[in-house]
Amino acid sequence: MRTTTSAASAETGHEVRKSGLFRRALRSKRTVVGLVLSLAVLAVALFGPYVSPHSATDFVAAPFSPAGTGGPFGTDNLGRDVLSRFLSGGQSLMILALVATGLGVGLGALVGVTAAYRRGWLDEFLMRTGDVALAFPQIVLALLFLSIIGPQLWLLVLMVGLGHLPRVARVVRGAALSVVERDFIKAAESVGIPRWRIMIGEIIPNISSTLAVEFGLRLTYSIGLVAGLSFLGLGLQPPAADWGLMINENRIALTISPWSVALPVIAIAVLTVGTNLVTDGLAKASIGSDKGVTV
Repeated sequence: MRTTTSAASAETGHEVRKSGLFRRALRSKRTVVGLVLSLAVLAVALFGPYVSPHSATDFVAAPFSPAGTGGPFGTDNLGRDVLSRFLSGGQSLMILALVATGLGVGLGALVGVTAAYRRGWLDEFLMRTGDVALAFPQIVLALLFLSIIGPQLWLLVLMVGLGHLPRVARVVRGAALSVVERDFIKAAESVGIPRWRIMIGEIIPNISSTLAVEFGLRLTYSIGLVAGLSFLGLGLQPPAADWGLMINENRIALTISPWSVALPVIAIAVLTVGTNLVTDGLAKASIGSDKGVTV
């Protein structure tokens, strides 16, 4: 039988769980491995353009030159250094994926918390609207609007972010439902604190572990989706350097110049595995912390 604690005890327990979530997650080897893998790829993506031996658009040798000619990994379809293109191409992917994930998780958290706290007809309207949105595959909607309006980066970020919204909102609503009934929420309402302040200052901090896990999951999806759309020619346009675009441009000569495709594929795969390991560690730490204090 669960023990009901006071509002002060609940808040104190939350602070303990919240402050120890990341430390608890780092006790797991898989979290540490995932963090190392993710940070390594992020470092390459963010700082690569500043250490690349050539400009991403410089022609250094004949197209599809083998490794060692024109660069340590050869050249691409136009004779540009593969290593320089690779080092310069990750930054755009990371920035677009991070912005899209932040947009989707932020809006999804707002919708989910609002639905859980207000309940009634507003809850039904928001959740049923989300159900309709979930009926359409995320990549299909992105392809539809990008093909109609054109490959605009703001539209790519918007479509990827909005695609995450209904999924995040449903998860956040489920987590918030157990918070809105706690004593400290009732106490805040009784002293006349505005509802928006209760949602932002009381409910959202109490579901921060859920939001952290969702952010990690959605970031993984964003990276794959943004890279996939760039591969289809709906992201950054030539001659810009982009990992997804590199795969598309050089896939015709995979057997001749494999590094121009292998490097971005390996980087995306390593980053995906790393973020999944970190997210898994956070999820397990969150479950363990929830068992530590009963409410």
